[in-house]
Amino acid sequence: MKGKWKIAMAVTVIAALILVAFGALAVETEKKAKSPKQQAQQEKMKACNADAKAKGLKGDERNKFMSQCLKGDKDAAPSATPPKETKANQQDKVKACNADAKTKGLKGDERKKFMNECLKAAS
Repeated sequence: MKGKWKIAMAVTVIAALILVAFGALAVETEKKAKSPKQQAQQEKMKACNADAKAKGLKGDERNKFMSQCLKGDKDAAPSATPPKETKANQQDKVKACNADAKTKGLKGDERKKFMNECLKAAS
């Protein structure tokens, strides 16, 4: 009698574990499907993030921009076509600033300061 009881208990425990496993799988499947509202928010987040990156925002300034952008603030809203600076454009700016620094005979800290200001002004 005790042997049958142990077998019945083992089968019951295994069946319960299988049900729990399938229940967890069903919950996981439900979590993966995103609602249209979630998808729209994710797209908005991507656009705001790209715009913040294009503007070179960091730290508190970036956090403030992202907050306003996600709320729908028109001043902070992502632009339809974010300005993309090509690698060639940046290289041309660096070359021009280098040439100016060389012409002026700048070296060391003076040259670094000049290059920073020159590249900022060229942007």
